[in-house]
This record gives sequence, structure tokens and C-alpha cells, in this order.
Amino acid sequence: MSELSDRSGVSVASIKFYQREELLPEPERTSPNQSRYEDGHVERLRLVRALIDVGGLSVAAVRQVLAAAEADIPLDWAMGVAQHAIPGSVELPDESSAGLREINGVVAELGWNVSTDNPGRAMAARVIDSYLQLDHEELLSVLPEYSRAAAIVASVDLASVALQPDRARMAETVVVGTVLGDSLLAGLRRMAQEDASHRMVSGAQS
Repeated sequence: MSELSDRSGVSVASIKFYQREELLPEPERTSPNQSRYEDGHVERLRLVRALIDVGGLSVAAVRQVLAAAEADIPLDWAMGVAQHAIPGSVELPDESSAGLREINGVVAELGWNVSTDNPGRAMAARVIDSYLQLDHEELLSVLPEYSRAAAIVASVDLASVALQPDRARMAETVVVGTVLGDSLLAGLRRMAQEDASHRMVSGAQS
């Protein structure tokens, strides 16, 4: 196990914890006190740490998404499990929600096939409701472009899944891309905002 710790960069204590939580496949027992760990164990440990440390998932959520990735279920189901596991999910507002009406309008206008319980629907509706409550209705002007940008990102996400050599790798890509992709987009957006603000200031001063 110490060798596995060295190779993966995960402490022995954490490896034992992940084993107890059934996040790591059982190793081959070579003797009563020794086990053989393969490359797959190293890869699984790195995946678990990424989902927890970068994706912000709980141990229970990681167990869920890994089970979905390994199960013989449609890939869109696996994506749904990953989406619901990401922290920040909120309840769908009631029908009086202006935000929900706006989002439903976007879904209808773009012809998106989106389930009513998709966590993104509730999250987006709550954000718009907050804009309105904070008297920032002008922020709704970004909704059409945000929606088009989201469609482009989703197409790229699925294209990366299609490039994978087999179903197991495709399912893992769905999970990794869904969970970690949110953090990647947030990071890129923050950098782009800084760049845009510099350009705006430079343009105003020139």
C-alpha cells in the first residue's frame, strides 16, 4: 500500500478510508498480509481525488457517480447522476417564479429536450429570480448569449465523449467532464472577465 501511495500521491490513511467507503476496487491478495495493486488502482485514486478536491463532491456523491459510470445504463443517465451529484443543486421554484418562466421560454425557443428535474433548470431559474429580487433585471439581457454559449460547450462535451475507445472510457469521460467541467468553465470565465475589464479600461483611456 505504501507503494500505491507513492505512485498515486494519496496518503495511506486516505487509501484505507477510500477502501472502507468502497471507492477503490479490492486488490488481489497475494498473502494474508499483502495485496497487489495494479495501474487501475492508481488511476481510480487519482479520479477519486479529482472528484473530491477539484469537483467538490462528497464521498457519498463520488460513490454514486462511480457506480453510474460502471453500470450498464445509457450515458445520458450517467450524466444525470453526475449533474445531480454536483454541489449547489437547488429545488425547482414553483410556477409563480419569473425565473422559471424565463428558463422555460429559453428551452422552448431553442428546442432543447430537457427534463423537468434537470438540476440546471432549477439553478438557472433561481439565479434569474435573484437578479429580479436584487433589482438587476438588466442582467437578463445576457441570457440569449449565455444559452448559445452553453449549447456550444455541451456539443464540445459530447464530442469528447464520442472520441473515447470504449463504453467504459466514455462513461468515465461523461462523469469527469460533467463534474470537473463546471470548475474549468468557472476558471476560464474569471480569467476572461479580467482580460475584458483590462480591455475596457484601456479602451476608455485611449
